Amino acid sequence: MSKVGPDPGPAADGASASLSTVVRVRSLLPSLPPAEARVAQRVIEDPEAVANSTITELAQACGTSETTVIRFCRAIGFAGYPELRLTLATEAGRAQGVTGGRVVGSDISTDDTLQQVVEKISFADARAVEETANQLDIEALERVVAAIVDARRVDIYGVGASAFVALDFQQKLHRIGRTSYGWSDAHIMLTSAAVLEPGDVAVGISHTGTTVDTIDALNVAKRRGATTVALTNFPRSPIAEVADYVLTTAARETTFRSGATASRLAQLTVVDCVFVGVAQRTYEPTREHLEATREAVRVRRVGSDRRRR
Repeated sequence: MSKVGPDPGPAADGASASLSTVVRVRSLLPSLPPAEARVAQRVIEDPEAVANSTITELAQACGTSETTVIRFCRAIGFAGYPELRLTLATEAGRAQGVTGGRVVGSDISTDDTLQQVVEKISFADARAVEETANQLDIEALERVVAAIVDARRVDIYGVGASAFVALDFQQKLHRIGRTSYGWSDAHIMLTSAAVLEPGDVAVGISHTGTTVDTIDALNVAKRRGATTVALTNFPRSPIAEVADYVLTTAARETTFRSGATASRLAQLTVVDCVFVGVAQRTYEPTREHLEATREAVRVRRVGSDRRRR
């Protein structure tokens, strides 16, 4: 089975109109050589400054050569540095319009007021959801939905913050009658994967794409013949190597929030897209299961007469 996922390589027309340059650079950062990674980090931290710098100035600021800057530009899909500068300048201007000139896209500092913290968190979370939706590979999404619709069972793996997303996905699928299991214990993940069969689906969720427990479980599932799906922020990460289909998020973590909030919201956005896709394709049984489960828990809710007391 050929792997389906986002193409992180050079595009014929340079930057994608729907996927911002900073989002693409951030997703490819872990896979870049050290010298190019320094250029990438500069773009991520201050794209406006890069847009206003000559290639010589950028190379000196990053402690590298102009040739390395050009290699970096080509690695992320641009023909050269002038194209990168123009695109970053355009995107910076667009961002200024969205935020009304307020600095809400920067990292959280110890000097920020609580109001500024609220603004920065809400901005980062909203951007994570928006950018994730913009860059989501619809072809890969369609194939994942089709595989789950036809699956005998779906096993979902995630540890840490990703475990909560795995359990949310499992609960959603289970409620519409899909046989599904969410696992976060490393040993149980492996034993679960070891009994999968061709036609089953295994989903590994890892923001970094480097979580060993999740990668190992997905690898065992793949060897068993199951269809494997990776949900990660980095399309060139190790988990993508053991996945038939790769679904990517576009989240940027800030101080105090690494790996736990914006990334989780972005993952939940993708999970919701998969879930609704499955529900659409199984509309009649899905509606019956939702009605049955809603009725099952209705008596566990406080009635209107009781609330008035």
